[in-house]
Amino acid sequence: MAIARLSMKVGKAGRACPHAAYIVREGQHARHLSRGEKLEACEAGNLPAWAEHDPLLFWQAADAYERSNGTTYREMEIALPRELDANQRVALVRAFVTQEIGSRHAYQWAIHTPVAIDGKEQPHVHLMFSERQADGIERDPEQYFRRYNARSPEKGGARKGYGPRAGQTLSRAERAADLKELRGRWQEMANSHLEQLGQSARIDMRSHAERGTGLEPEKKQLPSQWRGAGRENVIEFRQARAALVLAHEHMRQAVPDAKAEVISLEAERERRIRDREERSQAERLRIERMTSRELKAEIERLRPLSIKAAVDRHPDVMAARKIHASLSYQMRQAQEKMQRATLEIHAWRKAHPLRARTHDLGLIPSSYLIEREQAREEARLRAEDLKPGVDDARRRAEDIASDIGGRMEIEQKPVREQVAKLERIWQQKANQELEVLRQAKKLDWAISEFKSHAIGRALKVPSYSDTGKQWKALPENMRKKIEDFNRLPKEDQSAALTKMREDLRLNPDKVEKLAQELEWGKERGRGMGR
Repeated sequence: MAIARLSMKVGKAGRACPHAAYIVREGQHARHLSRGEKLEACEAGNLPAWAEHDPLLFWQAADAYERSNGTTYREMEIALPRELDANQRVALVRAFVTQEIGSRHAYQWAIHTPVAIDGKEQPHVHLMFSERQADGIERDPEQYFRRYNARSPEKGGARKGYGPRAGQTLSRAERAADLKELRGRWQEMANSHLEQLGQSARIDMRSHAERGTGLEPEKKQLPSQWRGAGRENVIEFRQARAALVLAHEHMRQAVPDAKAEVISLEAERERRIRDREERSQAERLRIERMTSRELKAEIERLRPLSIKAAVDRHPDVMAARKIHASLSYQMRQAQEKMQRATLEIHAWRKAHPLRARTHDLGLIPSSYLIEREQAREEARLRAEDLKPGVDDARRRAEDIASDIGGRMEIEQKPVREQVAKLERIWQQKANQELEVLRQAKKLDWAISEFKSHAIGRALKVPSYSDTGKQWKALPENMRKKIEDFNRLPKEDQSAALTKMREDLRLNPDKVEKLAQELEWGKERGRGMGR
């Protein structure tokens, strides 16, 4: 079986050009060729006009102008089937580059063919590409690596982003899933080429765990590990490993247990779903049991800082802004020194016109003017020297703040959505609690009014006599309730009021009706009094 290996790496600022020189074996890296290794082929594409004649210029510009903590390149290192000849390997690499890179990113690749441990070729390709997207807009080297301007793309740098989820901040699991899919596409393309060329060999990009070999992945061997006794140890290890894989394959064919494995995986998936649902249900119950005040405290605990405040407090942003502030301060000092020297020169010339004239004619040079003019020129040059650094520091600070702000916005999105959901629940709870409080107050008032009317009738207060205005103002059914209540023994009236309160508490509509009747009676009584 052909070797199956595809790794993805990222390069930071300062490493792109040296690495590009390494893969094309230029400069100090040419010594690899003298040791018997072959540079089988190399190509570059999608480069801006200023780098078409020399791809290393592109990577040099990436090192110079990409932000200091940014990614200057990505690299795929892929083992190529030795069953293919040189031309067939080039065709395979070109097809894969077309599929994965297309016309979207500047790239450069090189095929190396060192000698393997078994004395045969060990071909592999280094594929470097920029995350900056080629959009057809001509930009000079500095602008190309600036921050992207969404409103006016021609004014900003090339947009960054690679793959189907370009520009998103991915979790470790998402990055692993993307790499697994990439390896799957490479497996499909490589095996298709092998099949079309009549080769029986195939590559399998699945892990040992997925294939059920029971083996651990072998670490990449360093050059030092191939020297002396280390070489023999590696050979012996690989021979034993190959024998173990073969024995495992024979065992699996003799005792297939694929169904049990599928059942086990399905059971694990269902267990995880149940666990997730149970956690979700427990969280819902916890929120439901909270009062509006408790829920408000929970919301404030979860609520993240505003994006601006969080960006302003980020140590990388603070450090970048501190550098910009320091350089700006130095430039202002130089400018102020230049202005002071200019004012002093003008003042001296105004105070000493004759000496200024003889100085200008070169007759009697003024040491004071010479010293002040020299100080002014030094300050001017100092300010000019500092200005590009100030501008660059400002751009870098803005880029860092923008990138961090973008990441924070993505990272905070789930939390902010949860906070918004809880705020809606809180509003509902607060409204419900206010309604309960309103109903309780209305119930207290209704019971108090009923009791007051009953006492007035029992004490035969004139306004509650059969012809009294207050008594006659009450609805007939209310007068009956009061009469029934007053006929109860004194010791039972308290219990009757308690029972009435409980019955009304459980029936809000009855509270409303009783309150309306009592309020109507009160209003009618006032009218009869007039």
